[in-house]
Amino acid sequence: MGLDRGFLEFDRIEPKHEPVEVRLKHFREFISTLTDEEVYRQSARCMDCGIPFCSHSCPLHNQMPDYNQYVTEGDLDRAWEVLNSTHSFPEITGRICPGLCEEGCTLGIHRKAVGIKSIEKKLAEHAFAHGLVQPVIAKQKTGCRVAVVGSGPSGLAAAQQLCRAGHTVTVYEKMDKAGGLLRYGIPDFKLCKEVLDRRLDQLLREGVHFVLSTRITGEGDLENGVHDDSVRQIPISRLTAENDAVVLALGSEVPRDLPLPGRELPGIYFALDFLIAQNRANAGGVANPIDVKGKNVIVIGGGETASDCIGTANRLGAKSVTQLDYHHELPEVADLMREWPNWRRIKRTSTSQEEGCVRCFSTSTTAFEGDGRLERVKTVKVKWGPNRKITPVKGTEQEFPADVVLIAMGYAHPTHTLVKTLGLATDRRGSLTTEVEGPAAWRTAREGVFAAGDGRSGQSLVVNAISEGRRCAEAVNAWLVQKRSCAAPLWR
Repeated sequence: MGLDRGFLEFDRIEPKHEPVEVRLKHFREFISTLTDEEVYRQSARCMDCGIPFCSHSCPLHNQMPDYNQYVTEGDLDRAWEVLNSTHSFPEITGRICPGLCEEGCTLGIHRKAVGIKSIEKKLAEHAFAHGLVQPVIAKQKTGCRVAVVGSGPSGLAAAQQLCRAGHTVTVYEKMDKAGGLLRYGIPDFKLCKEVLDRRLDQLLREGVHFVLSTRITGEGDLENGVHDDSVRQIPISRLTAENDAVVLALGSEVPRDLPLPGRELPGIYFALDFLIAQNRANAGGVANPIDVKGKNVIVIGGGETASDCIGTANRLGAKSVTQLDYHHELPEVADLMREWPNWRRIKRTSTSQEEGCVRCFSTSTTAFEGDGRLERVKTVKVKWGPNRKITPVKGTEQEFPADVVLIAMGYAHPTHTLVKTLGLATDRRGSLTTEVEGPAAWRTAREGVFAAGDGRSGQSLVVNAISEGRRCAEAVNAWLVQKRSCAAPLWR
């Protein structure tokens, strides 16, 4: 185990947070990295419990007991080697992952779980600070070419693995910089873009090519709400003709809308309109055109994107922030005998929600109203029944003053322009369908075209996208060796 009796002697250590009144004045990261002494005490709590539910709960199956052992021995370099062997971007998930691994921690049944997420971040920062993160150059080139469409976490993970296998990899991105929602969707106070850029620099030095501001086109136009910086277009037919394989890492981009009375009023925006504009402003661009200073802001939705809108609106000086969530309020404590080691269905409060907002549960929006511009939002309480059916509760109608509404209800599916052109199958939600196990894993209905990430699975977590990208890359590599007679690569 990490340290004999460590789980009995040491308490969980939470990374230090800047006080709310301080962090609301800037967009920088406000959660500290563990010190050497803190990471030692944290890792020493690992029980090495025999069946590592932490590893099973992690989509990447990181080997937490192994690297915790090295940390307690004072060998952070070896601990990094273990983490790096299964993970593409631990410096990112160490900041923004909800910590599925910690939910599965055996110690968490009767005490606070080991702080695996904070250990992961510490190891990544140690590795970058001490020059341990270096380009991994393929010893042998295969002669095969692979195009990756999309530079979000799944696309980057797939590109990195395929390049290391010796293939020539080009990533196409319609925005002006690489990273997908890692760059434009996640606020800087959760993930500063310097963290992303230093990893992209490694990919560039490994040989991954990036073609930016370029949209891969198919039939039809992009759906409403999908962002596009492209200044040039390349037809998908050209990509399939010029490459031995194509990976579609499209992401789930089409936002869910609320087609209610008054939806056309000025002042109602999709969440990403707001978040992308602020990330651009933070990077030195023009000020966010969605002005919330001194205004009543309503955020509709209960997920991470909604939380990001709350934190951003508060930093921009909103008068009030109200979150409308149609899900019912969950208990704050789980019955672990029923739920462990799975993700616990409990009420969670994000750091952005801690900074100030009114949270309204079981609340459905019914209309937007105003005289030429948004002035109020009408709602009703709802009751959940069998088969997720919701019923309005009479007599619970309410109005909220609103100057700005941010719709953060999630994303339905990838844009379908490429789907139509390639004749690919989709599920009932509009996401690409592929097998994830067996000989046809990650393959679409089009020969040589593979899919991974949120565009395939539906909106999900960054750690899931990284896992899908890595697994898809392995399937692409195997297919290339078999179908294209590529030289057998040295897989890492």
